[in-house]
Amino acid sequence: MIEVWKKARARGLNLSNIFSYAAIRGHALWAEGWGTCRLRLKGALFGIPVGPGVRCAGPVILGRWPGSRIEIGPNVSMVSTAGRATAATIAAPVRLRTHGPEAQIILEEGVQLSGASITARSRTIRIGRYAMLAPNCIVVDSDFHALWPPERRHLDPGYERDAPVTIGAHAWIGLNCIILKGVTIGEGAMIAAGSVVTRDVPPRALAAGAPARVIKRLE
Repeated sequence: MIEVWKKARARGLNLSNIFSYAAIRGHALWAEGWGTCRLRLKGALFGIPVGPGVRCAGPVILGRWPGSRIEIGPNVSMVSTAGRATAATIAAPVRLRTHGPEAQIILEEGVQLSGASITARSRTIRIGRYAMLAPNCIVVDSDFHALWPPERRHLDPGYERDAPVTIGAHAWIGLNCIILKGVTIGEGAMIAAGSVVTRDVPPRALAAGAPARVIKRLE
């Protein structure tokens, strides 16, 4: 302990620096340890496979409709608490929810989520290997109401308009993005912060805006 203190002093660290760092590391270890245990327990109870090496900091909201499928692949990482997030606060915990027996949410190996909300009503939402979703992104496969006529929106669920969503391997979705139904985002693509994606984005392209448009090819 004396040697640790000497090294800290040699680096110019005082007691408040050490306490501050210890608090950051202590919170991270606690949030991740307890969050991962809770996720695995809920997965076992709700019939949701959780792969090896999965880490979760904070609570995760899981809702699997009977007959539907939610799958969390190996080495997935979920940040679900504001104290653990590095770039921004988290508006709400990570949420994975299906609403019908045909719905699927598939998180492939190494996916990283931060406070993301992923909702599949009747189609498949698939997030590819090592894709990253920055804090507070929303992904949906449905409008959840018929668009027209307006008088029937509260009565007509409009299931026929639902469409699957695919986010390719190594894609990076920026802060506060919304990914709407029927979209395919290609492998290695980037979506700028605050974008609303309503159409496909090709592989290795940068898209931005509301609605998002391709502004650059990434080489």
